[in-house]
Amino acid sequence: MMTTLQISSSSLFISFLLTLSLFVIPSLSSDSDPLQDFCIGDLKASPSINGFPCKSAVSASDFFFSGLGGPLDTSNPNGVNVAPANVLTFPGLNTLGISMNNVELAPGGVNSPHLHPRATEVGTVIEGSVFVGFLTTNNTLFSKVLNAGEAFVIPRGLVHFQWNVGQVKARLITAFNSQLPGAVILPNTLFGSNPEIPNAVLTRAFRTDDTTVHNLKSKFAG
Repeated sequence: MMTTLQISSSSLFISFLLTLSLFVIPSLSSDSDPLQDFCIGDLKASPSINGFPCKSAVSASDFFFSGLGGPLDTSNPNGVNVAPANVLTFPGLNTLGISMNNVELAPGGVNSPHLHPRATEVGTVIEGSVFVGFLTTNNTLFSKVLNAGEAFVIPRGLVHFQWNVGQVKARLITAFNSQLPGAVILPNTLFGSNPEIPNAVLTRAFRTDDTTVHNLKSKFAG
């Protein structure tokens, strides 16, 4: 039979483990720290938890990238185009927990409401005037019109957007604390998913009718 002292000691030990887990578990929610100077990703191999396996033959070109230049083609319905520098386009970022985007918007162009599930975003306007906004989990909008040289930050996982309110093309450079931040683009996700979200769900959620939902899905199909 366990004594009172033994029971108390066991309870303290369990409490210690539970407390420790509060500090350990959150650390798993972002990119892991690298265990070597670099690990150029072998994109031909299957990715692991911390990115891609390291390729064996490394050269100077693995550490440089020219894909952030422009101009980009913004002649699409949203008037926006994004050139990413993430681990899939720039394997030198593998395991380093960082990536960048070049974002260009035609006059009136919108980078649709979206979120990055794996990263906080920081960005700066290089050209033009851009209305930048993000929404908190209690539906508060924080927004401002930014001009060249001004910067913004979007906390991880929050819905945000950019809108070119100027008369000329706008350009932003954004950076993320993940080698592959991911992007959930809300209109595409809700109305262009495969398989489709049932119309009954969307009509109730948006308090609209089946015809409207069907019309929206037709714009994002494929």
